[in-house]
Amino acid sequence: MFDWNDGSSNLELDHEALISKAKSIIQRAAKQGAILRLIGGLAIRNHCEIIYFCDRPYGDIDFVGLKGQRNKIRAVFETLGWQEDRAVAQQSYGARLLFYKGTLENHIDIFLDTFDMDHRINLRDRLKLEEYTITVSDLLLTKLQIVKINEKDVRDIITMVKDLPLSDQDKSGQINVVYLARLCSKDWGLYQDVINNIDKCLYLIKYYNLSKTEEEKVVVALKQIRDHIVHIPKSLKWKFRAILGKRIAWHQTVEGAPLTLSDIRNELREHDQTTS
Repeated sequence: MFDWNDGSSNLELDHEALISKAKSIIQRAAKQGAILRLIGGLAIRNHCEIIYFCDRPYGDIDFVGLKGQRNKIRAVFETLGWQEDRAVAQQSYGARLLFYKGTLENHIDIFLDTFDMDHRINLRDRLKLEEYTITVSDLLLTKLQIVKINEKDVRDIITMVKDLPLSDQDKSGQINVVYLARLCSKDWGLYQDVINNIDKCLYLIKYYNLSKTEEEKVVVALKQIRDHIVHIPKSLKWKFRAILGKRIAWHQTVEGAPLTLSDIRNELREHDQTTS
């Protein structure tokens, strides 16, 4: 739950109001000399065109900022009445910040320089490419890199490739397939999980009741992204790592349960009930 100084929690705010509140923090940070960009499901919702499809509960707000600006970021949240859990910064060796109001359940997470979950994605030089969120290419990658993907992640991936055009360069609101392919060409483990999740989405798309035109668009886009990733020349490091294969861990350990078809059906039923 988020206390925004107006007595409302995140569940009481509609999504547009929640995005507006997040943007106000980004604007406040900019005035105080710090860059913050929204990440996660709410960031994807900001780029969503067909609202009913991507609409779902959003349990938290996450940002990405710059490690070199962490003291400025602290000052921003201090002026907004948030307290920092210093243990998070210490345990992450300065890679993350966490601010809360009242209880730790009411918190905001901030990644510094790097999105660090199942795989590490360096965002330090990419935070100025979009005004309020990390790039849609990076948003897509944060979902495709997940080892134990869930239904909400699948929906977010489908949402992005359904609503956003593909490109071969960084442009606002466009998915840069060359950028995605280059990252995967240097990291065998990332390549494995990205390809695996694209294949899962290609299989599961039939359960999402999209129109024939929408489904075809998603399938074509996912296959184009996949082809770029598969066919780009791989680095020497990638090739050496491929020899070892999955005999040793290729990703970091993040909590989560494997996705099942039953999960998909239950989540889709719940989504249809909440949006009808």
